Amino acid sequence: MAITVNSATPTTGLLTSMGVGSGLDVATLVTQLVNAKKAPQQNQITDQAQTANTQLSALGQVSAALSALQSAMASISDGSAFSAHSVSSSDTTILNATATGSAVAGSYKIEVTQLASALKASSGAFTGSSTTVGTGTLTIAVGGQTMNLSIDGSNNSLASIRDAINKASDNPGVSATIVNGTDGAHLVLSGTRTGAANGFTVSSSGGDGGLAALNYDASAGSGNNLTVITAASDALYTIDGLAANSAGNSISTAIDGLTLNLSALGTSTVSVANDPSKATSALTNLVNTYNSFVGIYQNLTKYDATTKTAGAMIGDATLNGINSTLSRIIGGSANGATLSSIGISLQVDGTLKLDSDTLNAALADGGKQVSDVFGGDNGFSAQLGAQLTNWVGDSGVLAGRTDSISQQLKDLGDQQDALNARMDSLTARYQAQFTALDTLMSKLNSTSSYLTQQFDALTNSNKK
Repeated sequence: MAITVNSATPTTGLLTSMGVGSGLDVATLVTQLVNAKKAPQQNQITDQAQTANTQLSALGQVSAALSALQSAMASISDGSAFSAHSVSSSDTTILNATATGSAVAGSYKIEVTQLASALKASSGAFTGSSTTVGTGTLTIAVGGQTMNLSIDGSNNSLASIRDAINKASDNPGVSATIVNGTDGAHLVLSGTRTGAANGFTVSSSGGDGGLAALNYDASAGSGNNLTVITAASDALYTIDGLAANSAGNSISTAIDGLTLNLSALGTSTVSVANDPSKATSALTNLVNTYNSFVGIYQNLTKYDATTKTAGAMIGDATLNGINSTLSRIIGGSANGATLSSIGISLQVDGTLKLDSDTLNAALADGGKQVSDVFGGDNGFSAQLGAQLTNWVGDSGVLAGRTDSISQQLKDLGDQQDALNARMDSLTARYQAQFTALDTLMSKLNSTSSYLTQQFDALTNSNKK
């Protein structure tokens, strides 16, 4: 951000009039004298501030270009650009799938014979939601988790029991609602997790015994007063004939690198293929971002012989060093290979050129060759990443340069304020001096006029 200094010539109200009686233009004379005194120092401050602001802007351009290059390296450095896969399902109404970096190209025939479901059960009919159920302790358990609800005369209606279940802080995974049918109101309990192991039990104790109307335990075989609407069950399926099951319908442990999302019964074939498009996009972006930096570097360090103008950072050691280091890394080798081996070549003008055919051939193995060039402690990602970290960021070299120039501009601002203050003082002094001179000249003019009149009168008297 450019910083300006206030170089305005100080003025006072006394500089708005001509001399009192002498005709001396005090205001113009004082202004000219002060400007002549101020000019050398003002020109120096102005020139230095202009140079500093130009360099500050140039450093901002360089820092932004290198930060963009750092961002372009992200998916390349973590390898995600080279491990992308495309996944398809022959029947997406039965299942679909997504892949992670560890997926392996291939196809899998999957038959879904049962979807995972959560237990849902309904009580018998009550007259309405305000009907009293009973008092005592209602215990609901899911797996190893249990909650005990104390039901007394203040919360023993069907609606109050529903609310007590839903609001309990130690609820193990059961929700409650009231469904009104032609026969009355039913309390419907639903498990919040699918799978055979996540079915719930309901038991009661103490009180007036009315809560027994809600008892349920699938393993008890008798004494169950809830009617099962949907049983708790696992998803059942086969993968290329191998039987498997899951508590949920979203399964990430069945096939390495794949997540299966089951939605209906039936058979579908999941196909996994290498997807080089992400790698191509990432490397194209890297080339374009690098070339953007080169363009900025060349613009800031060029000399135009026709106009005899130089770039803002021509001869700058820091910028020249950055460009030289980048060129050396890009034009060098990493893990025994060069970037040209995967289709990225350094041109005479310092820019990069991407050969799509060579890159596609290098990506044909699923991205391993390209990943090897960039990966590891000595790969291009590590080499470039270390340098970029040293240059950009809050503690980088460019931030230090920027802070130094900002401080220089602050100092120039202080110098400008001091110069303005001195010129204000000088203006006041000159004004006082020339005003006194003007007054004196006015008095001398008056005396001269008086004496002239007296001599004229004496001369006329002698003539008579």
